[in-house]
This record gives sequence, structure tokens and C-alpha cells, in this order.
Amino acid sequence: MAALFCNTCGHHNPADARFCSACGAPLSLTPDTTVTIPRVDPLQEVPGEEQLLVSLADLPEGTGVLVVRAGPQAGQHFALQEAITRLGRSTENEISLDDITVSRHHADIEADAGGFRVRDAGSLNGTYVNLERIEDDTALVNGDEIQVGKFRLVFFVAPG
Repeated sequence: MAALFCNTCGHHNPADARFCSACGAPLSLTPDTTVTIPRVDPLQEVPGEEQLLVSLADLPEGTGVLVVRAGPQAGQHFALQEAITRLGRSTENEISLDDITVSRHHADIEADAGGFRVRDAGSLNGTYVNLERIEDDTALVNGDEIQVGKFRLVFFVAPG
């Protein structure tokens, strides 16, 4: 396991941490099947709306999933079931992100025996992993945040 995420505040903690370095809550050391993702932008909060909850138990072992953390489609999640999953504004992509800040074909996520990798597909605004613009393909680990235009997507792999 590369990292532990706090189920109270969603903070990314080192794999050997016992308590969250952001809020002090105890961290679960057993594999979680449900992940809580706090909202990034307080302006997106809707009164009475819960935080985003994503169940990983329903996915086949080793399947990747992207959860939209911020952007017009916040809360949606997409299973990465193809060898190559295309992200972009066009409806011809496996994952269609409907916003003008997203290129028609913005990025690709490739699954192979070694895991998952993301690469920019020559987009105008670029693709970011953990707030750093990527130039080449980049390996993904649990909890990585991918930014495509206004969208922030969190990457997870179903436990196995």
C-alpha cells in the first residue's frame, strides 16, 4: 500500500502512519473498501449533501477507478476497464468530461501488468498529477489526483 488516506478529512498520509498528520484521527491499517473524499471547493457544497463516498468492493480486484472530486461532474466515478481509457470533452472518449477547459481528446490512461499510467494527449491546458504538469507518461498510485481542465479526479485501485 503506497499511502493511507484519512477517512475523516481525506488527507494523504505516509503508508506507515498511525494517525492523520492533518487532523490527528486514527488511521485504519486494514484495507478499506469505502473511501471518503472531501470536497475541494467549498463553493461546490450543497446544504444537506454528504461527502463523496465510493465503494471499491463492487469492482473486480485490481480494477482502477477515477472519482471526480471537483468540477461540474463531482461525485461521478469511472471504472478503468479498457487497456487504454481516453479522457476528453468528446463523447467518443470512454470518459467524457463536459467543459470547455477540457480538450476533445485530453489524456489517456493505460492499464498494463505493472499498473496504470497517465499521459497527456497534446491538450491545450495540460494534464497534471498531484498539481505537477506531466510531460511524459506517469505511473499512478492510489490517491493520485489527476487534473484535466477544471476537473480533479482521484485515482484508486480496487483492493485485492
